[in-house]
Amino acid sequence: MAFYRIFLLILPLVMAGRTASTALSVFSVPGGSSQEAERPNLLFIITDDQRFDMLGVVNPMLQTPNMDNLAMEGVRFEKAFVTTPICAASRASLLTGLVERTHGYTFGTPPLATEFVQQSYPTLLKNEGYHTGFIGKFGVNTEPGAHEMLFDVFEPFSAAPYFREASDGTIRHLTDITTDRAIEYLHSRDSSTPFALTLSYNAPHADDSDERQFIWPAEMDELYEDVVIPEPPLSEPSFYDNQPEFLKDGSLNRIRWFWRFDTPEKRVNMTKGYFRMISGVDAGVGRVMKELDELDLADNTVVILMGDNGYFLGERGYAGKWLPYDLSIRVPLLVFDPRASNEFSGLTPAEPVLNIDIAPTLLDLAGVEVPAQMQGKSLVPFFQGQTPSEWRTDFFVEHLFNHPEIPKHEGVRGERYKYARYFEQSPVYEELYDLQEDPMETKNLAGDPAHARTLDLLRKRTDELQKQYGGPYKRPVER
Repeated sequence: MAFYRIFLLILPLVMAGRTASTALSVFSVPGGSSQEAERPNLLFIITDDQRFDMLGVVNPMLQTPNMDNLAMEGVRFEKAFVTTPICAASRASLLTGLVERTHGYTFGTPPLATEFVQQSYPTLLKNEGYHTGFIGKFGVNTEPGAHEMLFDVFEPFSAAPYFREASDGTIRHLTDITTDRAIEYLHSRDSSTPFALTLSYNAPHADDSDERQFIWPAEMDELYEDVVIPEPPLSEPSFYDNQPEFLKDGSLNRIRWFWRFDTPEKRVNMTKGYFRMISGVDAGVGRVMKELDELDLADNTVVILMGDNGYFLGERGYAGKWLPYDLSIRVPLLVFDPRASNEFSGLTPAEPVLNIDIAPTLLDLAGVEVPAQMQGKSLVPFFQGQTPSEWRTDFFVEHLFNHPEIPKHEGVRGERYKYARYFEQSPVYEELYDLQEDPMETKNLAGDPAHARTLDLLRKRTDELQKQYGGPYKRPVER
């Protein structure tokens, strides 16, 4: 019996499991023998606005048994980040393995250039014989012909409304409809080739046009009813009052805080709604995993789940993302490969990994050569308990959306220090945080003479990465 059927029966007792190994390579099997694996199926699940601690395995307040099982059976990366905390740019980075500075795509820019689409993971997998599918929120504008280049099956869904008419005429939640279509894809795909399905949920993203904001499936109505929602950290008015003016009333994060968290009752109800939406996605993940098992696909399907950016739930007096703080850029990343041995199940690597690592990882799993232009790195060695040589110790963070209520920034996050500069402010506004002593990023050390050397080093490192990825920001010109 495949692992997931067993899991459904004995979930409370499941703690052992498996971990991932690279495709087309040698891996351990029961009895100590070895064999060469056939090319695996690939299921990449994307969630929207789910930050790193919104999993039951990290935060017991959350009920996410299916995601938790992926973490226990596979690998959960403790320090997974996006390089740009907004869905449009982050999703383009997931596709291409490139940072925003290089691929140049976010809201309000020209479409993602075909040269990047040609070197994206779906195109390369399709060219190597994979049946590629996409279902859900795409979030990236592309040039004509790109969808056909990327996917054999392409079924994008608009973000709103959450409740809509399904194909059978019933009114259902978007999370359930997206899951339905994923299951239908598994049944109707070309079974003569391995598949690579990207399943992209719009939840738990709020419906910004609806005053309810967080709209969950009806099955989740009673969930979290009796949960006590604590005050978020850094929500004291004094903390907000001490921030620079351009990060206060003129910030979209603050504007949306009034939509969601400006009264105790609203904060509690909205937070529970956010939780329910995550649990709704988790139920969808469970349905897809069950279907893989029933179709005898589970034993050769690698599953990767990642959030497209983090989220503020009232911390710092904010509701949104966009800024360089860890709550905005740090996301869940889970990988489960059912073909591997039990030795490394439940691993939680602490090295920094990024959204730009997903494309090279998927290609590596499939035995497809990773293009030299990709800036991410394959995560496959981590699945085997190894740390690749010369792994990164820092990474570039930026946000270049040209929006009057979202200040642009660029900087670098290292193992101990984080630096950010809001380069369109006059004068340029800089932040420096000691993540070891101040993990919530509350004390800006940029003006502290004792940290002048660190500030100078991180300025130079930001300049170096900026030059490497494309140079100083230039407002895009419509092609």
